[in-house]
Amino acid sequence: MKKIFLSSLMLLSMALMFTACEDDRDSNPTLVQPTTFTLNNPVNTLVDLAESVAIPFAWSQPDYGGWPAAVQYQLEVSPTNEWNVSTDEAAADESGETIADYAILPNVYASCTGEMPAVELAKALVSICQWEEDNVPEKQTVYVRCKASTSGTTTIFSNVVSLDVNPYYIELADADIELWYLVGSGIGSADWDNSASSVGTGGLVPMYPIMGNDYDSRTGQGEIQYAGYFNAGMQFKLIRVPGDWGDQLNFTNVANPGSFLSDEDGDNHNIGIVEAGYYRIRLNTATRELVIEPLETVPGVYTEISMPGDYQEWNPAENLMNGMSTSVENHDWYLKSVTYGDCELKFAANKDWAVSWGSKDFPFGIGTTNNDPNIPVKAGTYHVYFNDILGAYNFVAVE
Repeated sequence: MKKIFLSSLMLLSMALMFTACEDDRDSNPTLVQPTTFTLNNPVNTLVDLAESVAIPFAWSQPDYGGWPAAVQYQLEVSPTNEWNVSTDEAAADESGETIADYAILPNVYASCTGEMPAVELAKALVSICQWEEDNVPEKQTVYVRCKASTSGTTTIFSNVVSLDVNPYYIELADADIELWYLVGSGIGSADWDNSASSVGTGGLVPMYPIMGNDYDSRTGQGEIQYAGYFNAGMQFKLIRVPGDWGDQLNFTNVANPGSFLSDEDGDNHNIGIVEAGYYRIRLNTATRELVIEPLETVPGVYTEISMPGDYQEWNPAENLMNGMSTSVENHDWYLKSVTYGDCELKFAANKDWAVSWGSKDFPFGIGTTNNDPNIPVKAGTYHVYFNDILGAYNFVAVE
């Protein structure tokens, strides 16, 4: 009788275990491949592009079977509702025989809403339609679709919506280099201030272009860099657009997370610094991959950086820059809205010529120290940024 009772208990336990496993499988979502999702009709169906900043759009989350997918979205536009050849593909054909019928706009969105910059739509229409300055139509119908991509699935597209726009001619030139900004507990003013006005002056510290690198002429994407001193326990991340937390990079984008880094702050995945020291950060803005490495040499620390040049008789004690970092050792400097005529200048440390940086490149470059060439500045108004570890500088034109 006892054996029969034990056997019954065993059978009951096995049945319960089997049911539990089935329930567990049912509660764990499986990544599935959706076929489409819904792009909502725009609120404004007639937009004057010359008078507008951005056009808001919203869309549904694709159904990946309940899987918590990190989805990236981009908007695509066409004046013909044909989606055969993109402007990127046409530009890659050096013969010029390939004709584009749609464009992929450069903005990448991480949520189900996004603003289409009016200037990007204006550029796309001129590029696709090949308008000259005197033959831009008064009104143009534009067709829009959204594409979604996430790891482990193929790219899918939404339905197509349309709106009418008043286009205008815009000279097609190489896109500005896409810059990203550091923000965090030890960055700049150290208060996680990501407002547009805080670039250099507050919580956002810009990264720097690398002279000699190739940057995509349409998107401005390529590799940029930064170097600085980081205290142990500091946390930070990167954002693309000042004032917008929607497009950001964090610990999950780091390609080589060594023991000197940690994943902090739960779901926010802030990049945490375990070992205090000097680090160089490189970001490929096309692939969004971060490489963070300790610097092998200890750089100098300077109390002042100036910008002497022929416009002020090469006096290194004048035209001082402002330091960006207020909570840690500072290696970044800035001047805002400075106007120059055509001139030559350098960056100099501690109000004398013992250490200086110069280069033949403009508007950005990497200065070499001492006995270096002068920087040939073109007349204009600029925000000027300088990193004394890299010798990297960037003159950003103020429109």
